Amino acid sequence: MEKQIRARDIKLVPIGNSKGVRLPKELIQKYGLENSLLLEETDTGILLRSKDDKKLSWAETYKAMAKETENWDDLDVTLLTSPPMENPPSSHLRRQRS
Repeated sequence: MEKQIRARDIKLVPIGNSKGVRLPKELIQKYGLENSLLLEETDTGILLRSKDDKKLSWAETYKAMAKETENWDDLDVTLLTSPPMENPPSSHLRRQRS
């Protein structure tokens, strides 16, 4: 599935001595935004997201994974038969063959 990025034209609006943006009501509802947001500066721009970003704890992650019905029986075979890395990081250096 391809990630779709939707662009919107929004304007900066004066808020006292600062500037702000108005977010469309449907986006606020869609993403469950409330009074406070988290603003992150990234290499590609600014990211706004909910402060209450729902991240699973390790226990919740384990429970969610345990509910999955994927068959992992061939994982060991896949790991053992995978080709070696071309440029492994120093922590994964292979022994030199004699």
